[in-house]
Order: sequence, then structure tokens, then C-alpha cells
Amino acid sequence: MRRPDHPTTTRPTAVNGALPGPESPEAREAMEADGPGGGGPGAGVPERTVPGAGALEAGGPERAVPDHTVPEAWASKRTVPEAGAAKAGGPDHAVPGSTTAPPLPADGVTAEAVLAPYLQGQAADFLRSLRLHREHSAPSDAGGQGAEAAARALRRSARRISGSLHTFRTALDPAWADHLRTELAWLSGTLAREHAYAGRLTRLLDALHQLSGATLPAARGTKPAAKPATKPGTQPATTAAARTAGAPEAQGRAVLGVGAARAGALLERQLTLARTRAHSAALQALGSSRFHAVADAVALLASEVPLAPGTTGRGAEALLEPAERAEQRLLAAVVALPADESAEPYNEAQDAAWHQARLLLRLHRYAHEVVLGAADPVLTGAGHALDLHRDAAEAAAAAAAAARTPRIAPATAYALGVLHADQRHEVEAARAVFRETWPYATAMTAP
Repeated sequence: MRRPDHPTTTRPTAVNGALPGPESPEAREAMEADGPGGGGPGAGVPERTVPGAGALEAGGPERAVPDHTVPEAWASKRTVPEAGAAKAGGPDHAVPGSTTAPPLPADGVTAEAVLAPYLQGQAADFLRSLRLHREHSAPSDAGGQGAEAAARALRRSARRISGSLHTFRTALDPAWADHLRTELAWLSGTLAREHAYAGRLTRLLDALHQLSGATLPAARGTKPAAKPATKPGTQPATTAAARTAGAPEAQGRAVLGVGAARAGALLERQLTLARTRAHSAALQALGSSRFHAVADAVALLASEVPLAPGTTGRGAEALLEPAERAEQRLLAAVVALPADESAEPYNEAQDAAWHQARLLLRLHRYAHEVVLGAADPVLTGAGHALDLHRDAAEAAAAAAAAARTPRIAPATAYALGVLHADQRHEVEAARAVFRETWPYATAMTAP
């Protein structure tokens, strides 16, 4: 998203191995919380975020990242590197071909004419969703489906407003933008927790059901046992060797079958309690004076956007430069992801870099919506993979936390251990999908 007469610059490199992060824990929690309804790259992808305040500086060893420029006549045609370029954090691979994005604003269009309508439209969606939520929250609405959908739409608008306030802070009144972003982060995070616990419980119970009725996963680094040789005409199942080889698996399945039911009951008890508390917190928040102040601020935003002094009348490059910085931070974060060779499936500390890439991808997507009028379709698959990565990592953490419950039966602990391993395998699979679907090659140099 760079104008053709702008000089080409080198992508920012990692600094001291530090990954970017929101400046407040509250904002970070809201950024990582999402549910379906607009937060993912496509509709129905689990989501929950509001970007936090503060600088998002890219981290990791120094690596060169290819630059992207905008063709002439403000027509955006993003060229994806050809096959053979190095994959992010991995070996060479073929990268998809070029993709045509929506045209950039024409010359003469001001930053105010682009940013203000977008923020006002999101503010109107926020107020509309708030009205629907109040209508469907009445006792007569027994199903609650309308209130849930309205809450998702409410979070969706809050995330986009907050993300735009973060990326385009230089074009807005900074004090106003920082305050409203913090309040929207609080609101979005509070409303997202209930859905997050419900989705996590559903995911874990489904995984337990599949594991208890399927072949047990083999220990990592081990090979399946070879089938015993049999003489011609002999049924393999009747040999003593076959019965001996199948005994450990049958015994493990019996233990898992007993423990899976208890593990499911334990997870349902813990996560349902957490969901109930999150629901109470959300209701309390929606009735608080703090929330009413947020709603009033968004209502004012729907009619007037406070711009920074000197922004009125400036060209669209006032928005292109912040959007380009958001894209650079995303590309640098992807370069800093742990390589396949150094990845450790059960090292949860490596999840932070992937979560950070997901948050930066979200910010880039919102900036793309502001400047170009639509989300970047090239990043749909990569964003969905990062959403799945986040869901699997959080589910694995929930299974590990349940396994630390005092005085649980050994069979229950065993089932929870198998469940944790299954979800960590899902984490690995999501990372592999992301590397396959990431559309931009990254040239890596030695630090």
C-alpha cells in the first residue's frame, strides 16, 4: 500500500529478539479474545481482539523482507513472489501467483474523506448491534441466539474501531484515540470471554469423543510396531504374537475409555463455571457507567471524527504510511517465527510469537479495509490457520490445567494427557497450514 512516487525502503528488522506486544495486559487480553462473526479472515472464524496501545516493534534476528509497491495510477496489484523463494521460517517452496487487490484512492482524495466514513460506519454498526442486543436480551427471548449474534457484531465493530485508532493514531486526536481504544479493548475482552469458554469446551469434548473411539496416538519419535509375520494360510488375528502385540493398545484403550468420561465431566464442570462467571461479568459490564460512557463516545464518533491538527486537507498518503508500517510489522513478525527445525511441539513458550503474528495480521487486515475498502483476500487462509492455532493452543492449556486438579483418578489424568497431546498436534498442524498458505516469500539472512 505504497504510492509509486514514494521511495522504497527496507522492511524493519527484529530488534534484540523482542517480539512486539500491546502496552497493557488488559488490551493484550482483549486482542487475544475473539469469537465468530467478523474477527477472522472470513465469516464464522473464531475471533476476539482489540489492539492494545503502544508501539508494536518487530522482533527477532535480522532478516530481509521483500518490499511491496503500488503500481501507477493508484491501482493496486500486489505481486506475490514466484516459486522457489524461501518460505517463512522454512525451506524453499512454491508461492501462489499474483493477486489483484481493489484500487487505491484516486489522487485528490483526502485522508479525512477515507478514514472518517469508515470509522463512522463502524460506529453506526456498533450502535445498531447494541440496540439489537438489548432487544434480544429481554426475558421473553428464551433462545438467546439473537443476543449472542448481536454481541458478536458488537465486538466486531469494537475491534475494527480500536484497530483503526491504533494504526492511524497520527491522523487522529491522540488523547481521544488512546482513551477510546483502551475502553473498547476492555469492552471487547469482557464480552468475548463467555464465548471463548463455550467454544473451548465444545472443542475439547469433541476431541475426547474422537480419541476414545479411535486409535490412540503413538508417542512422538516412535515408530508403529511391525506386524508379526505369519505363515501362508494362517489368520493373523489367531497368532499369539498378534494377541501379544495388541494387548498394550487394548489396555490403553480401556483406560482411556474409563478416563475419558471422567475427564469430560471435569472439563465441563470447570469450563461451565468459568463461562457462567464470564456471563455475569459481561452483564455487569453492560450495565455499568463505564460502558455507557463508551457507548456515548461511539455515538459521538458516528457524527464527528476528531482529527489531528493539520490532517484536514492532507492527501491519502497520510493513511498509506501508517498502513505500510502495519504491513511491515506483520512481515517482520512472520520472519521472526521459529523455524521448523527448531520447533518444539510441547514448548508452549513458542506460542507467543505465533499469537503475536495473528494480532499483527488482524491490524494489517483492518488497515487494508480502511485504505482499500475491503479485506485482503490473499491473507484469508493464513489468518484462518492462525485462528486455529490459537484455539488449539488454548484448548491444550485448558486440558493441562484440568490435569493439575488435585486428587483426580489416574485414568482421568491419563485421558487428559492424551487430550493435551492431541491438541498440541493440532497446534503443529495449524503452523504447517500457515506456512503453506502464507502468500509472501521472505528472504532470510544470517543475523
